[in-house]
Amino acid sequence: MLTNDIKFEGFTGLEIAASMFGPNDGFPVLLAHGGGQTRLAWKRVLHELGAAGYRAIAIDLRGHGDSEWSADGAYDMRDFAADLVVISDQLERRPALVGASLGGIAGMIATGEMAPDSFASLTLVDIAPKMEESGVSRVVGFMQAHVNDGFASPEEAAKVIADYLPHRPERKSSGNLNRYLRRRDNGRYYWHWDPKFIENVTKSRNDSSEDRDGGLNSLSKAVSKLTLPVHLIRGGSSDLVSEDAVAHLRELVPDVHYTDIAGAGHMVVGDHNDAFCSAILTFLDQVHGKKQAL
Repeated sequence: MLTNDIKFEGFTGLEIAASMFGPNDGFPVLLAHGGGQTRLAWKRVLHELGAAGYRAIAIDLRGHGDSEWSADGAYDMRDFAADLVVISDQLERRPALVGASLGGIAGMIATGEMAPDSFASLTLVDIAPKMEESGVSRVVGFMQAHVNDGFASPEEAAKVIADYLPHRPERKSSGNLNRYLRRRDNGRYYWHWDPKFIENVTKSRNDSSEDRDGGLNSLSKAVSKLTLPVHLIRGGSSDLVSEDAVAHLRELVPDVHYTDIAGAGHMVVGDHNDAFCSAILTFLDQVHGKKQAL
């Protein structure tokens, strides 16, 4: 089987780039990456799922990778969620949805508020309705740090990534890293996503925090309405999803499937890809049984 690069029409007609791997009649699994990433984050997962008989579809979220940038800076979480719903409508049957970080937030909104019947299950990758503010600040801070001045070279970008992820072996400049960067006319390299995205995130940070009066935030309210199978895969060393956040999710979704991957941080897929693939396949096989018939 070959990986096919395809295009979807997102919300308001925005073009969404995607890669697909697996049999055409395989049960569809839609993969939505985290903020600042691209569909390359799922490269190994895409092939593991396809080899197991699923039709894996990894997308570049709007404003990321090869997907179209929004001319009017439409990067609200509901915009990302609406893209997922519209993409699901273009498939011949409801897909299982797997969302990491930003992709998971969009997934919670899409399945809990917008169109719960559009998806067969929801897997949240180190994201939950309740998040640790320190972890959120670290992620946003990393993305903000070089958004305006960029990097003199891919090697400089690799060093910044290594400093951000000190538990991983240092990543040297490579073809894959170059695909996360864009070289502008001034000769400098910039992240492969629209700077307006992080500007929007900064302005709306309070949208995903607990209300001061102790009530449920909007994500918690959305998740409390879920009726589809839900799976949380947490990085055991995550600074964004705490044990308290897991307990909160279990209150909202008592029968949630839960996997804790020891030694992984927030970037679970990149930290322990084999363990992640095993966890997601176990869940999908249990819930969907690699259904082939429509």
